[in-house]
Amino acid sequence: MLLSPVPSPQPMHIPDGFLSILVSIVFWILSLLLIGIALRKTRQSLADRQVPLMGVLAAAIFAGQMLNFSVTGGTSGHLLGAAIATILLGPWQAILVMTSVVSVQALLFQDGGIFALGANIFNMAIIGVFVSHAVYTLASRLFNHSTRGLLPASFLAAWASIFIASLSCALQLALSGTSPANIAVPAMAAIHALIGIGEGLITTGAVAFLLAARKDLLTIPGAGNENHRGILLGGILTSIVLVVLSPLASSHPDGLEWVAEQHGFISAAREAFYNIIPDYAMPGISNEALATIAAGIIGIVIVFGVAFGIARTEKRISA
Repeated sequence: MLLSPVPSPQPMHIPDGFLSILVSIVFWILSLLLIGIALRKTRQSLADRQVPLMGVLAAAIFAGQMLNFSVTGGTSGHLLGAAIATILLGPWQAILVMTSVVSVQALLFQDGGIFALGANIFNMAIIGVFVSHAVYTLASRLFNHSTRGLLPASFLAAWASIFIASLSCALQLALSGTSPANIAVPAMAAIHALIGIGEGLITTGAVAFLLAARKDLLTIPGAGNENHRGILLGGILTSIVLVVLSPLASSHPDGLEWVAEQHGFISAAREAFYNIIPDYAMPGISNEALATIAAGIIGIVIVFGVAFGIARTEKRISA
């Protein structure tokens, strides 16, 4: 998996037109119900240190998702981030972080359709998080919750989050009549099994770094608990570095787009009915790399503000 020097990352999420109106409505309802539960659960359990961490993680995941990596077969993948968010925050807070990221991507960058946003949230912020939590919890038990077991547990959780979320997307396509299940499911499963390896390696690397630098964030018994300034500074610097590197993202289509091209339903995609910062390129900047970096900086600031604002609000309500 190698980065290819091209101007900007490719849009990644389900566009409008791929899902029927009925399927879109159903998944909007499911997502809103589960987001409501996540808000209530977060209000009951949010720790002080998780308030800045939610904002920082949202910004870092947004920036990481801009950096597509090439996968064999002329396609690309990108970080989902559900596993690392779940490992550091728990499932309910992770749902809110991922929802913040996916929503800003759709509303501001036209990455994923507005009608399809409920399905995108369901796949990435709900399925991705719940699968990560289940696999990570089970794998940690198998390794007796040892420090050494955190790395393989993280890899398995991250891989499974990508793989199962892709199957959910394939079933949504089948229910919408866009692509038969016997085509969409194996096609999405095959390519995302490979993309999941990249997700697993990135997540494992992040956990290994945190084991060395900030064990307390992984809630290991006996680890120290430092102040929030280091969390904020480290997370924002990481996000900025990822955004600066984003012009190196692979130009190959992402897994869903590749499947749509290969199986003839790419033409069903509809353009957004409005544009603000489409395709992660800031309007008015002629240099494409600088346009991408500028868009990314705006994105991480807004995503941080949304997730941090949600966390602060829930913490105040709980108090």
